Amino acid sequence: MRLAKTPQAFNSLMARELIEIPQKNEYNIPPREKPTRGGEKSSSGEDNFIRSQRARSRNNDPVTIELEQELDEDAQFLRTEKRVPVRRTAIPKKTAKQFKLAAIVVCVAMVLFGVGTAAYGYGMHSWRFRIESSDSIEISGVRNASRAHVMEIAGADIGRNIFFMPLDERKRQLEMIPWVQSATVMRLWPNRVAVEIQERTPVAFAQIGSRINLIDANGVVMGMPANRQTKYSFPVIHGITETEPLSSRFAAMKIYNRLASELDSPDPGGPRYMQQLSEVELSDPEDIKVTANEGGGTLLIHLGGSNFLERYKLYVSHIAEWRQQFQNLQSVDLRYEGQIIVNPDKQAEATAAPERTAEKKPVLAAKKIEKKARRARH
Repeated sequence: MRLAKTPQAFNSLMARELIEIPQKNEYNIPPREKPTRGGEKSSSGEDNFIRSQRARSRNNDPVTIELEQELDEDAQFLRTEKRVPVRRTAIPKKTAKQFKLAAIVVCVAMVLFGVGTAAYGYGMHSWRFRIESSDSIEISGVRNASRAHVMEIAGADIGRNIFFMPLDERKRQLEMIPWVQSATVMRLWPNRVAVEIQERTPVAFAQIGSRINLIDANGVVMGMPANRQTKYSFPVIHGITETEPLSSRFAAMKIYNRLASELDSPDPGGPRYMQQLSEVELSDPEDIKVTANEGGGTLLIHLGGSNFLERYKLYVSHIAEWRQQFQNLQSVDLRYEGQIIVNPDKQAEATAAPERTAEKKPVLAAKKIEKKARRARH
């Protein structure tokens, strides 16, 4: 129930309350219908009723005006705005974006493929990438190897496109040169070739047959250096044959490397006994023989297969005494513990009868030398 704010309005409201409203629905108000899903109006009868009541309001009927206001307030909640139909495509928006991205990727890939194909064709057939002459070949690292031999292999590609040059094949051919330990072949843009050579390091001379060649630590026979001004001072190795495989030479050079590492001190001021050796015999791994020259003449020394430094120091300490005691000192055997045999090689050359008579003298001399050596140590 609404409260009137003024006395006049209150009297008017009370007067309206006393009006009897007929039991029947004289206004013929149709039942309200719910709006449909499509946003259309609920019923056309309700609109006709509202229009008829608004026509009667022209007579200034208070009841009619009040009902009209109530109906207008209810009508704004019953009516819904008409929905605008949305036009939808057959492909979802997310899928369409994915298709668009895939199309862009395919287009970019096709463009790159076309550019790459054109560049490849140009590089394979253009004169700009052709090796014109030997001036286009740079060779570095060659000192002892034959530079002409290296150029002969690298120059086989003169007149050829740089991209058709077989780098692995040229590398293999260069490493077959005895002085070459490893080779690197590179292409330089646009038409140049770089060849870098790393040569082997010789460690000794080796007499193979009637020739003397340089040999490295792995047993590779390199021949003499192409540069004749290069000088080396190494002992000559004996016991390597011309038909011997590389594996056998490698095993023999392994013993030689151990001998050199023991006789030459790693300290800068240490002894360098390898400089006193002129020859090394490697035919018997259990009896390594070296020819030394301490100033009084050459002497053949049997060092055995181990303790090279200890036995060589024994030779250095007693060589002067041995030369005073023996007039014709040619060899000495230091392989046996506590015993020194003088001139063992000379005894082997003697006949059987004289050998038995001469055998005692070197042994007795060896015992005397051993006693003197013990006195010197104590």
